[in-house]
Amino acid sequence: MKLLLKINHILLLCAVLATLSCSRNKDKAIETITPNPEPEVFSFGFRLNDFEVVRDTVRKGDTFADIFLSKGFNYQQIYDINRKTKKRYNFRKIQPKRPYSFLFAKDSLATPVAFVYQPSMLEYVVVHLKDSIYAEQNIKEVKLRTFEAQGVITSSLSETLDAQRLSPLLAYDLSDIYAWSIDFFRLEKGDRFKIVYTQKYVDDSIYVGLNRIHAAYFEHRKNPYYAIEFESDPEKGITEFFDEDGKNLRRAFLQSPVQFSRISSRYSKRRRISYYGKTKPHYGTDFAAPVGTPIRATASGTVVASGYTRGNGNYVTLRHNGTYRTQYLHMKKRKVRKGQNVQQGDLIGTVGMTGYTSGPHVCYRFWKNGKQVDPFRQKLPEAKPIAPALKKQYMVEMQPLKEALDCIEFHLSEPTS
Repeated sequence: MKLLLKINHILLLCAVLATLSCSRNKDKAIETITPNPEPEVFSFGFRLNDFEVVRDTVRKGDTFADIFLSKGFNYQQIYDINRKTKKRYNFRKIQPKRPYSFLFAKDSLATPVAFVYQPSMLEYVVVHLKDSIYAEQNIKEVKLRTFEAQGVITSSLSETLDAQRLSPLLAYDLSDIYAWSIDFFRLEKGDRFKIVYTQKYVDDSIYVGLNRIHAAYFEHRKNPYYAIEFESDPEKGITEFFDEDGKNLRRAFLQSPVQFSRISSRYSKRRRISYYGKTKPHYGTDFAAPVGTPIRATASGTVVASGYTRGNGNYVTLRHNGTYRTQYLHMKKRKVRKGQNVQQGDLIGTVGMTGYTSGPHVCYRFWKNGKQVDPFRQKLPEAKPIAPALKKQYMVEMQPLKEALDCIEFHLSEPTS
């Protein structure tokens, strides 16, 4: 009897083990026959999973015909494709090192469906090849990502940005935002800034450039300057920067007619000019910049003169109102004509070396009530304040951006890895 019970116990244990083993094997079988689904990949308006995709890059010396010949097309087919697409895109412009792709159907003939050429990071041209041949030029979807940055000036703003491998275009944005309140030619060691800005990306992770700064804090000579972006005129889509109290940072005049340049000579009543060989007052401010640098109107106004003289070279004079007038000398090219109305920041010419000058620069002259004065010593009028109806909305939208700036901690600029 004991032997029989022992046998039964062993048989029961074997049955349990067999059941567990089957269960484990069943689980394994389920995992094996249920693979992870292939992720869907969309690009250039196609679901790439449906095609055989052949990617390549234009090599030096390649032509449109060479690329298609390498994929089995004949000359008549290439001629037809080029003829039907040249109005949309001239493929003679293809450049070396630019990527392209062929999409082939997953059939026995590997039927060509489309050709995609990417002339830039943002642009792509699709040539449809299957049913009817035609081309379309498109722009990739751009996504914005928000970043924060800070810096302490040790020598210059550009070097501070470079030390952190930040875009040099941020310097231009900052100089624009604070063009009316901070003299960027006279930044001092220990000045510091904090910014909230966005950058542009395509294909989720490919960086294609800076978008813009949305909020900034700049501490110059221990004085704090907040700048918060706000759409001050929704009907016209005008966006400006205001401080923490809703005061417009813009002034009636920009501090400089050329962006982020340097002053090579200031307004002075005693200055020796080599061309004349004697002491002669210099009633302008010289901004040194490379030939061709854009010159912008420092304030809105009317062009009252656009011409050439032996001493001034190509020049433009603007009347802003009954009080103020400005003049821009030594231009390479004038971009406006007499009687034309211009807005603050508009292009009016380019830096050159015409007239009496020893180097490329623009001489900027400033009149107040008919008398030439130093613009940097004038208390210039402020721009129109924020509309009362929008002031409350601004204060609400400003607060989280100001708090984000306040939370950024300063540290000395160090290279990022």
